[in-house]
Amino acid sequence: MALKRGLSSVGVHRNRSSGSRFPIVILVLFSVLAPLVFFVGRGLYISDQSSAQSSYTKQNVDWRERLALQSIKNLFTKEVIDVVTTSTADLGPLSLDSFRKGNLSASWKVIGVEASVEDDATSQSNQKATESKQEMSQIKEGRLLDDDHSSDTPAKILRRQLRDDRRAKRAAELVQQDNEATLKLENAAIERSKAVDSAVLGRYNIWRKEFENDNSDSTVCLMRDQIIMAQVYVSIAKMKNKLDLQQELQIRLKESQRAVGESTVDADLPHSAPEKIKTMGQVLSKAREQLYDCKLVTGKLRAMLQTSEEQVRSLKKQSTFLSQLAAKTIPNAIHCLSMRLTIEYYLLPIEKRKFPRSENLENPNLYHYALFSDNVLAASVVVNSTIMNAKDPSQHVFHLVTDKLNFGAMNMWFLLNPPGKATIHVENVDEFKWLNSSYCPVLRQLETAAMKEYYFKADNPTKSASSNLKYRNPKYLSMLNHLRFYLPQVYPKLNKILFLDDDIVVQKDLTGLWSVDLHGKVNGAVETCGESFHRFDKYLNFSNPHISRNFDPNACGWAYGMNMFDLKEWKKRDITGIYHKWQNMNEDRTLWKLGTLPPGLITFYGLTHPLEKSWHVLGLGYNPSVDKKEIEHAAVVHYNGNMKPWLELAMTKYRSYWTKYIKYDHPYIRSCNLSE
Repeated sequence: MALKRGLSSVGVHRNRSSGSRFPIVILVLFSVLAPLVFFVGRGLYISDQSSAQSSYTKQNVDWRERLALQSIKNLFTKEVIDVVTTSTADLGPLSLDSFRKGNLSASWKVIGVEASVEDDATSQSNQKATESKQEMSQIKEGRLLDDDHSSDTPAKILRRQLRDDRRAKRAAELVQQDNEATLKLENAAIERSKAVDSAVLGRYNIWRKEFENDNSDSTVCLMRDQIIMAQVYVSIAKMKNKLDLQQELQIRLKESQRAVGESTVDADLPHSAPEKIKTMGQVLSKAREQLYDCKLVTGKLRAMLQTSEEQVRSLKKQSTFLSQLAAKTIPNAIHCLSMRLTIEYYLLPIEKRKFPRSENLENPNLYHYALFSDNVLAASVVVNSTIMNAKDPSQHVFHLVTDKLNFGAMNMWFLLNPPGKATIHVENVDEFKWLNSSYCPVLRQLETAAMKEYYFKADNPTKSASSNLKYRNPKYLSMLNHLRFYLPQVYPKLNKILFLDDDIVVQKDLTGLWSVDLHGKVNGAVETCGESFHRFDKYLNFSNPHISRNFDPNACGWAYGMNMFDLKEWKKRDITGIYHKWQNMNEDRTLWKLGTLPPGLITFYGLTHPLEKSWHVLGLGYNPSVDKKEIEHAAVVHYNGNMKPWLELAMTKYRSYWTKYIKYDHPYIRSCNLSE
């Protein structure tokens, strides 16, 4: 019984202990699970709330973007908005303030608009400042990432790299533009330095007075005025027996004259010039106090002026005479050539002195040229240039006439240098026995005592002789100059002939002149008159009733040098007889001065057909402003005037048109030292 009670008591005790543990377990579980359930539920609630809030924020942002886009569309055009969109995609966000202020990148510049280097640099610096401000604002707003960039997406990394590349490129462009600007400034400085004439030492100095004064010769003029007044007072001092003052004036006068010398500008004066001006001024002031007499000084100045005018006239006359002499004198080299050729010609056997194709000389179906010259080299240029520009040289015939002195040289030159297939013939004017003083009025007049005095008396007091040195030229004594009025007599079997002077150059084929319709006129020539230049009143004396009754003073003149003559019409109208009539009336030279153009204008008055100006361009011997295009398009260019191409005084700019037809490697030309 006791054992059962013990066992039962033990069992009861166990049941009681297990029943007391169950609430404890439940309490522990509840204390653990309750917070867990609470936190899980709260997390789910927070996530739902945040997703709802982000959805609301996104809707709010979309609404603001739509409002901003609507405002932008009102402010800018579609093209500008597209540019903003594109640039934002590449370079990140861009503020509208930056756009409105014009702080745009180089890619936004309008093509075709140029700016200076300084403007480019300024715009680039302004743009960098704006970008810096944008970056600072982005930092403040928290838009920029941390330095580690651990959470950067590939798109952001690419944009950042593009932005850095663009900035580096802009910096390089600025450096390059700065270098280019510096280089331009250096080049400009070099060019300015080249313009300075440093050949004469001491000539250029920016501190000298002539570069401050517009009148760079003011000091020279002052010194010359002082010299004139000193000369006046020296004469008056001598007259009034003021010997000390006269001597002092003479000393200062010599000093000033030496100082001035040949100076024409102040820069040429010596450094002592201001001191000499001051000293001379003091002496002149002293002379004025002692010697001044208005009437006497005026008389002295007038006498000095008249003396100076006489000196100027005398020097001008001398210059004119010398220029005419230089123009008509044959250079030594050409004279040497003529003498050598003459010797060679007369050493030839007679049978070798003849030219081939003599049967063409009277064939009227060929193209015939008349050339009268005593200059071998000039005649060779005329023939060579004509043949070289001819389409068919075999159809051309040249009739040369020269004087007795140059007859052998002219023959020998063309025997040694035949003009290809062309025909050439040389004659001596002195062998024209029919051309004598009984038939030709000019020859008869040249034999008179008055004409000999006009030509050969050095100090002729007559007005005509002193005022017309141009006409006292040996060429007017030569019948070569007047032979142009006897063409039918020289070439009786020809119908047409082209007359050429020896100072012309042919540049084109001239056969077209033979087909020009002269409309019944005798002479085909290029007219030379302008508004009032080269008209009849320039050449003829219209105060003479014979001239004024028969001719129009405003009639247009024309040029000798290239003239197409219809010899059949010439004979029909008796042109040579008309020439003889007027030449006889001008024996006392009251109708015109000497020359062949005035009687030509009279003889062919109303009988001249004007040719196109491109056939014959004149002025290369006196006019430096002949149009180059006119020269190049001309069929014939004429060196009329004193500056003949074979003379040293020829104009260099025109000489090449003539020299290219000379063979300077020819042995005769080399031996006479003829050069370009």
